[in-house]
Amino acid sequence: MDNLSEIHNRRKIPDRRVPKGILIAIGGNEDKKNDKSIFTEMLSLIKKQTKRIEIITTASQYPDEAGQEYYNVFNKDNDHLVGVMNILSREEASDESLLKRINETDIIFFTGGDQLRITSILGGSPLEKEMLRKYKDDFCIIAGSSAGASAMSKTMICGGDSREALLKGRIKISTGIGFIDNAIIDTHFVERGRFTRLMQLISMNPSNIGIGLGEDAGIIIEKGSILRSIGKGITVIVDGNNLKHTNIGRINVDDAIAIENLVIHTIVNGYGYDITNRKYLKPEDIQEFNKIKSEGESNENS
Repeated sequence: MDNLSEIHNRRKIPDRRVPKGILIAIGGNEDKKNDKSIFTEMLSLIKKQTKRIEIITTASQYPDEAGQEYYNVFNKDNDHLVGVMNILSREEASDESLLKRINETDIIFFTGGDQLRITSILGGSPLEKEMLRKYKDDFCIIAGSSAGASAMSKTMICGGDSREALLKGRIKISTGIGFIDNAIIDTHFVERGRFTRLMQLISMNPSNIGIGLGEDAGIIIEKGSILRSIGKGITVIVDGNNLKHTNIGRINVDDAIAIENLVIHTIVNGYGYDITNRKYLKPEDIQEFNKIKSEGESNENS
């Protein structure tokens, strides 16, 4: 019989390395024309003049139209190398030429649509594994809007009417790609009144942070933990760290959920949140983080 140490050594230990990449999640219906849009901020994070960008349209029911729309957004200055990946099958998600393009790109962008199309086609594929490797080991940006944002988290919302979301079992969840594993992302959050969806999910597992992205709201997540808001919209943070009571573990499906002391924050452009330390970040905190980050980058390059 194997001893305990051998069993422990064979277990799959979660990868806790700080990722080198950056996540950008967008709540949907974003401004695609303004010179100070979320996309302008996204592109500014890649310092080289000509950026390589790959648009993945797998979530969309109309991939050609979605690909063309975002191609125009990213290529309006005509100095970037923009590609579109209409990946519609698991066989295509193993294509060596696509893996090479992912390996060489600076920005991977997922369009909106249905997040289950992303996970059912890309989940466990060589393409998904290469994207995860790229995010953890290389400096790159993984970005997505609406469904493309929802699929970023390890626990992914894939359905559920917000009007019934405080009845046990009415929210449908699945496994997302897992670029971030201690947060759950919801989109079109303010406009579609989806507060109760995250309330139920965070009451089920308060170790997660709920991130509700309004329309034309985005977040940049650096170091796998430091989140800052961009765009014109509102982002809602649902924090269950100080949850005192919930009945969700003792009631039947479709029964109403009681929750005590769930904390709600809102952040807007210039504000942020530290997911690991559960800390609200004001503009001066963000400035201090950027200063420390710049000093660290200067030391690495010297």
